[in-house]
Formats: sequence, C-alpha cells, structure tokens
Amino acid sequence: MVYAMLDKATALPALLRTLDRLPLGHALDLRTYKRNRSVLVRRVGEDAFAVAEDGFHREDFRVPFSGLKKLLKTLLKREFPRSTKIRVYDLGAACGEALPTGRKVI
Repeated sequence: MVYAMLDKATALPALLRTLDRLPLGHALDLRTYKRNRSVLVRRVGEDAFAVAEDGFHREDFRVPFSGLKKLLKTLLKREFPRSTKIRVYDLGAACGEALPTGRKVI
C-alpha cells in the first residue's frame, strides 16, 4: 500500500493523472488528515470508475473518466471543506467489498 499526502489546492490534477494510469481493478482511498471521512475511487472498467463517498454524505457513483473531474471537485469540496492536506492511499488490486486494510487507526 502506497501512501502520499497532497495539498488540497493542487490535488485534483495529480489525482486525475494517477487515476488515468490506474490499472483495472485497483483503487485509491482519499482521506482527511484525521482519517474520519473518505472518498474511495475504484477503476471498474476501461473507462468506468466507481466512487464511494463516506463522510458527511454516503453515496455511490459510477462515472466515466470524462465525468470524474467534476465529481471529484464536488466531493473534495463537500467532504474536505476545511482540510488543507489530503491523504491518498493506493490500495492496489481491490475486488468487490473486500478492500485491503492496514491503515493506522486512531
């Protein structure tokens, strides 16, 4: 599992570059600094992504890559309103609901 800390102001272009190269079946977990809210993005098709929001709202989305920028911008604003840093975990191959764990728990 790879971990990175991104500045929220510059996170969107970096995330889109990473998601464009993400292999099929792999996932990224975006979390606040306190790790109490998250946005999980999983590549489920050649041009399809499943996005799960877990924080202030709990919703699931399925969007093509072309709609991912607008959705992520909205979700980052809604879930991380006062955060300046975003934790990004590369979960690797993630199938179904059996996502790899091992992140530090507070």
